[in-house]
Amino acid sequence: MRGKTRARSVAAVIATGVATALVLSGCSAGGGDEAPELSDKPVTLRFTWWGNDARTAASQEVIAAFEKEYPNITIEPQFTDWAGYWDKLATETAANDAPDIIQMDEKYIATYGDRGALLDLSTLGDAVDTSDFPDSALATGKVDDALYGVPVGLTSYSIMANPALLEKAGVEVPDDKSWTWDDLAEIGAKVSAAGGGAEWGVAPWGFEDGGLNNWARQHGDALYTDGEVSIKPETVSSWYQQLLDMVDDGTTPPASNIIEKQSGGLAESFTATNTAAFGPWWNSQLTALSDASGSPLQSLRVPTTDGKADGSAYYKPSMYWSISSRSEHPAEAAAFVNFLANSEDAADILLTERGVPANEKIRAYIEPKLSDTDKEVVAFLDGLSEDVGDAPAVTPPGGSAIEALLKQYTEQVLFKQLTPDQAAEGFIKDLKDAIANA
Repeated sequence: MRGKTRARSVAAVIATGVATALVLSGCSAGGGDEAPELSDKPVTLRFTWWGNDARTAASQEVIAAFEKEYPNITIEPQFTDWAGYWDKLATETAANDAPDIIQMDEKYIATYGDRGALLDLSTLGDAVDTSDFPDSALATGKVDDALYGVPVGLTSYSIMANPALLEKAGVEVPDDKSWTWDDLAEIGAKVSAAGGGAEWGVAPWGFEDGGLNNWARQHGDALYTDGEVSIKPETVSSWYQQLLDMVDDGTTPPASNIIEKQSGGLAESFTATNTAAFGPWWNSQLTALSDASGSPLQSLRVPTTDGKADGSAYYKPSMYWSISSRSEHPAEAAAFVNFLANSEDAADILLTERGVPANEKIRAYIEPKLSDTDKEVVAFLDGLSEDVGDAPAVTPPGGSAIEALLKQYTEQVLFKQLTPDQAAEGFIKDLKDAIANA
């Protein structure tokens, strides 16, 4: 039960740290609605993000461009992989030592924002220009009308396909506008049979909430409704059963291989190492996966139950730019966020690495400059435009525990320590507890 304990302790650390921060600060930095004044004295800011080597290189290049424009501001980079990012941020927040600029995720924005750890960017006047962002995109960064994050980019859940592995197995890339989960299982089984234990048809799911969210929407369900966990046990159980069936028949790798790969990050994944023909990923990861694999990968729509568009696809903010409410330099932090969100110099470097820009002006600016894979990222989202449904409800405070809980229960399903029904019941109970205790 280590996963459950860890998820609850992280939530407790955040809550304790933010409460302390609010007592000490009295109110968030940068209150009011006028842009704070920039200092002409030396200022040092800390900027944290998660990501792979490609993201880190691009981020450091953007920092250099910003520092050239603002020579009195120094940006100290702080980065890690996804697995360790949130524990570190929770600990820093509890110690009143959060970085000034934070790359924030949808699952955590209400948790941190609701407890006062993030600065309401709407109090900064025009220091962060959001005029080129559609209201629908900005709304995803709001909690009770406070803007706690500027959406960086948009992405959508997808299945990443490896055409070379499919060709090697003698099968064609499926028509993703009409394929079903049964088709995925059938094609995947053929690839695994041809792979002889070295290559498999389908990389597993079960370790993040994007896949569960999509599955729920396909089955007329939802993770959350009105700030409460609303997903039905049978929805979660069927999701796990689908995975377990593919493990049992060899369509996915064995459980031990799956767990080993999970610790290696994107570069060591089945997709990046060309050992699975299909894998669930956010479509914005196409370029990073293609670079890591050295293979021409292709984003496909997620299969549906009947092969028809059903509104289960949705656009998700890939991440946000947020500012710590404890930052001693809100003006300079806002200047950096504004540079990240609106500067053409930053756009030239970042392109679609963090998703197709939510800033419509910047998106139009970069389109002629995109690589072939980046163009595919944009085209995939454009192709979904008539079929996407409304975005899911924002993850409520405490819901950030979901990935730790999914990892815990997925591992127990894979090793048959729990049945899918038992895992579903336990997962829902623990997620409800995490939100109730937030």
